[in-house]
Amino acid sequence: MHNQTKEQTQKLTQALHDLKQTQTQLIQTEKMSSLGQLVAGIAHEINNPVNFIYGNINHVNDYAEDLLSILDLYLHTAPNPSPEIRDRALEIDLEFLIEDLPKTLSSMKIGIDRIRQIVLSLRNFSRLDQAEMKPVNIHEGIDSTLLILQHRLKAKPESPAIKLVKEYSNLPLVECYAGPLNQVFMNVLSNAIDALEDYRESQSNLDTDQITICTALGELEGNVKSVVIRIKDNGPGIPEALKARICDPFFTTKPVGKGTGLGLSISYQIVVDKHGGVFKCDSVPGLGTEFWIEIPIKQITKS
Repeated sequence: MHNQTKEQTQKLTQALHDLKQTQTQLIQTEKMSSLGQLVAGIAHEINNPVNFIYGNINHVNDYAEDLLSILDLYLHTAPNPSPEIRDRALEIDLEFLIEDLPKTLSSMKIGIDRIRQIVLSLRNFSRLDQAEMKPVNIHEGIDSTLLILQHRLKAKPESPAIKLVKEYSNLPLVECYAGPLNQVFMNVLSNAIDALEDYRESQSNLDTDQITICTALGELEGNVKSVVIRIKDNGPGIPEALKARICDPFFTTKPVGKGTGLGLSISYQIVVDKHGGVFKCDSVPGLGTEFWIEIPIKQITKS
């Protein structure tokens, strides 16, 4: 009887675990789909007006140069303008305007180029057109994710910037699901930024906050060639008692309303279940945390 009860308990425990896994997968699928569609939609909507401005700013620049050259000609051929023109020139600070207009247009062009770069990164991040496995440049995926998180890395009035160190190796293209893998980078990097922000608030930490991203070639079991992405922060670290639970569905150390407890669980599933890779965490309290993401360069076709 005792053995039967024990067996039933084990079955119930397994069923609960499976249910949690299914629930997490459903939430992940919905979340990824919604996020991808939202990001792709926003990118598309921004892209049209940005391209309109980008296409016209060169014309505006040419027109400004032509107008300034005509003005320069006027100034040389009529060095003694009427008092009315002289007063108006002083009023609008003509000398400064002539000098500053090309600089302003140049700054606007840089700004538009930056927006176009961000739109491209948003489209790379969503990868709605790449639902199947394709050879992907891993560094592009990391960089597009970093661009989206740029506002959280920059210095703010209440906190200094987070220093970003990139140690990229020469990697081949990797067969993977680009969108979900970008979501892994997003989850791990967001967690690292959260940890650094919380640590700064609680410790008045004077050290420079830093996130280091290293990529290298590796090898999984069975001589399977792989790529390794290590994302390390110098935050508070994770206590040993919690380290084993951080990838459990719905487990979070964050305050109510700040974390769902799904980010790392989803990341684990994407790396391990979807790609046959390794997702692990190494952390020393007080020294920081490192996440190890390893996936095969080529996926093994299951017969």
